[in-house]
Amino acid sequence: MKATIERATLLHSLSHVQSVVERRNTIPILSNVLIEALADGRVRLMATDLDLQVVETMPAASVEGAGAITVSAHLLFDIARKLPDGSQVSLETSENRMIVKAGRSRFQLPTLPRDDFPVIVEGDLPTTFEVPAATLAQMIDRTRFAISTEETRYYLNGIFLHVAEDGPNGSPVLKAAATDGHRLARFTLPRPDGAEGMPDVIVPRKCVAELRKLLEEALDTNVSIDLSASKIRFTLGGESGIVLTSKLIDGTFPDYSRVIPTGNDKLLKVDPKSFFAGVDRVATIATEKTRAVKMALDTDRVTLSVTSPDNGTAAEEIAADYGAEGLEIGFNANYLKDILAQIEGDNVELHLADAGAPTLIRQNAQSPALYVLMPMRV
Repeated sequence: MKATIERATLLHSLSHVQSVVERRNTIPILSNVLIEALADGRVRLMATDLDLQVVETMPAASVEGAGAITVSAHLLFDIARKLPDGSQVSLETSENRMIVKAGRSRFQLPTLPRDDFPVIVEGDLPTTFEVPAATLAQMIDRTRFAISTEETRYYLNGIFLHVAEDGPNGSPVLKAAATDGHRLARFTLPRPDGAEGMPDVIVPRKCVAELRKLLEEALDTNVSIDLSASKIRFTLGGESGIVLTSKLIDGTFPDYSRVIPTGNDKLLKVDPKSFFAGVDRVATIATEKTRAVKMALDTDRVTLSVTSPDNGTAAEEIAADYGAEGLEIGFNANYLKDILAQIEGDNVELHLADAGAPTLIRQNAQSPALYVLMPMRV
């Protein structure tokens, strides 16, 4: 194969595919990127870690010989990064080597044959629908912080997607949920055309992270989503764009709707930014053992306090809208801050019951995002 690509184009595509490649691999070919020069003047790059695969097609300045080869993804990315801006990069294979030339620079890199490169077999993906990239990005941002990192509870290591009929006035919706057992985040949007009857799926954490990075450059487009019970494929930018394919987590997500409280009758309304700042300040003295921040609720104010045997005490009072009976409740400061950071606008609602019951947090009743936080003993 022989192709010439503009450095900026090559670097841009390599930055997408190389982040899927694990730095340490026991299987040498998994460190490589598959480079395919096509007869129609385009070049296709593919990388995989056996669970996740990304394919990107880019225009070439010229393709003088069609063909395919695999070469170290991180090495080629580092070379492309250091080549002069605006240069034309020539990629050519000869005798188990790839020759990379740009200006006066010349590199010879070891290669492995394309036939050894593993490809994820997608099989049939019967469910197909589209979601605006900006909506998909928002859905990820509002939920992924609650994904569990506990490997033993592998079925919580992703975002759960499912359809339901319990939207406003019984309308069909698509829901995304994530939980680590201490907190729950859920985002709801109207069910896209084509998503009816889709299987419940759990999209793995790494796929979510890679997808979010790719969405950043495509926020004004639509993303095509195809899925089955075991695989999911995201297509960004149409035919010559980026295709991200991932295996899904093979497990059953718990029935999270059971932990969403419906009868919490104490309503606290507060400005999320000043609340976040207050929690952040008093939590300065918290240690690993005492991550809890105590909230004492009185009429129209919240008193935040932290007591640490090593670092002393801290307290701060925040103006709030609260009219129910007094209540003291404790939360993990970091978990509370993670949720408050998701709230846009100048109001957040906390629906409380008692010191031992989960608290419901949302911007307002119309907000697509909803959070549940378990209290801590203080």
